[in-house]
Amino acid sequence: MAGKAISFVSVSVRVDWNTCCVTVNFLACQLFALAAAFWFRLYLSPSHANPLVRHAVATLLGIAFLIFCFGWYSVHLLTVVVAGYLIIVKADINNVHSYSMVTAMGYLTVCQVSRVFIFNYGILSTDFSGPLMIVTQKITTLAFQLHDGMCKKSEQLTPEQKHLAINVRPSLIEYLSYNLNFLSVLVGPCTNYKDYVDFIEGRHIMHLKCVFSSRFTIDQISLQPAVCQKLLVCCGCMLFFLIVTRSLPIKYNVDPDFVNHAAFLTRLTYAFFSIQAARPKFYFAWTLADAVNNAAGFGFKGIDENGKPSWDLICNLNILGIETATSFKTFIDNWNIRTGIWLKTVCYDRAPKHRLALTFILSALWHGVYPGYYFTFITAIPITMAARAIRKSIRHYFLGSKGLKMGYDILTWAATQLAICYTVMPFLLLAVEPTLVYYRYVLSYFKHVELLRFYLDFCFSFLVYIFSIFFFPKHNSYDRFLPHFLFRSMYFHVHIISILAAIALHRKHKTRDPSATSKMLPSASPLSSLCSAQCQPVHSNNNDKVD
Repeated sequence: MAGKAISFVSVSVRVDWNTCCVTVNFLACQLFALAAAFWFRLYLSPSHANPLVRHAVATLLGIAFLIFCFGWYSVHLLTVVVAGYLIIVKADINNVHSYSMVTAMGYLTVCQVSRVFIFNYGILSTDFSGPLMIVTQKITTLAFQLHDGMCKKSEQLTPEQKHLAINVRPSLIEYLSYNLNFLSVLVGPCTNYKDYVDFIEGRHIMHLKCVFSSRFTIDQISLQPAVCQKLLVCCGCMLFFLIVTRSLPIKYNVDPDFVNHAAFLTRLTYAFFSIQAARPKFYFAWTLADAVNNAAGFGFKGIDENGKPSWDLICNLNILGIETATSFKTFIDNWNIRTGIWLKTVCYDRAPKHRLALTFILSALWHGVYPGYYFTFITAIPITMAARAIRKSIRHYFLGSKGLKMGYDILTWAATQLAICYTVMPFLLLAVEPTLVYYRYVLSYFKHVELLRFYLDFCFSFLVYIFSIFFFPKHNSYDRFLPHFLFRSMYFHVHIISILAAIALHRKHKTRDPSATSKMLPSASPLSSLCSAQCQPVHSNNNDKVD
């Protein structure tokens, strides 16, 4: 036992030290990228340099950042990018999207498996997997858009797919620049290939002239306010992380002393605030990445309703939309936005059936191989379906007055936050054992009464559904009451499964010595400060995507 403890200490210290070093390198590169972006816009603008030079400089700076941050691990990114280019050049164009998806996702999964189960299971670390996740998105996005442009007829495409379709294979320098440019190689976001090439070649200026007038150029549309505003948000998020987040570690949700002695409402309250406190590090990373792109002149969307320039073309989050979300879907739509668009582009819009389930499963696979990701995204499937059904069934009843609408919004906001506490916690805990401990102690509060309650809810919903079919056939009662029935029945089944799992776990652990729990959870020991204080990856939505 002493030998295992010493081994755990050495592994934790080594991972924590490596993570901190990589994080410092990441911050240094992003700050340098911000300065380089201003230089890139001023001295290598389309009017001063040809596209080849802009592509080459953006690519070389991106590769330099990768080597500085990750050393020889950057070879993984170069390997998958070169493999992706060989596929789009040599493979049959009818299958280029399939080959690219299998290759990129397969390579990412192999790297995730080796990183997680061989090196540091259960301990988050900032490493090359984050940029590899971004590159995977770009490779597959380009492949699907190339397939749309060269294989499909115009009538087979949606308006959005038609607009983004690529009709010519990119050259090597264009492909490398798109995937490895210094603006997005570390944190993203994933952009559309046509948007990026238009930016490099200066064609976005022509689009602006068409929208506004011939006298406008990108240089005359001030980007300083947008960049300064996003940098201020970054500073606020950094202060919040240093002051608040580190004092509310996620691991404390499964601390043996806490879960055994704290009241249920105390545990629920801590879960809520610890999840809230885990978000600012993602806000910081994504907002800084957006500022870097804007500083280079990339990301102009147009003029908003207030007549001001909008630089949110490639924005990756909406903080206000996240914090005030009144539905699970609204939360997902505002969190890691570009990853949600990627999932929609390569999966949701193209799957013949079971689109929602396949999209969530792809999101889990993209995030990694930690079991907590699959707990979260598989649970999110029925929750999203139930949220859609209940919103469709009852929301219109509350739109008649401002008071009712405000009451509905408050109630659904609280329900959404509780659903996030229930669903997202495994994503942050990562491993199986702490996840099961969390669910066992949370569900122990319900297991004596909820089984009967949800059974009655299910029976009541079924009776309402049957009643509506026979007595309201002319009022389209099927469409009116079926969502309510589905919502209650899905909610019932999810919690029945959870309660049965909790009871089984209770029986499994009730004969175990209490000290075994603390041995199982090293975060509860004095070593917990090593795990809880470490820097977590800024890329995985995600501690997300979904979407």
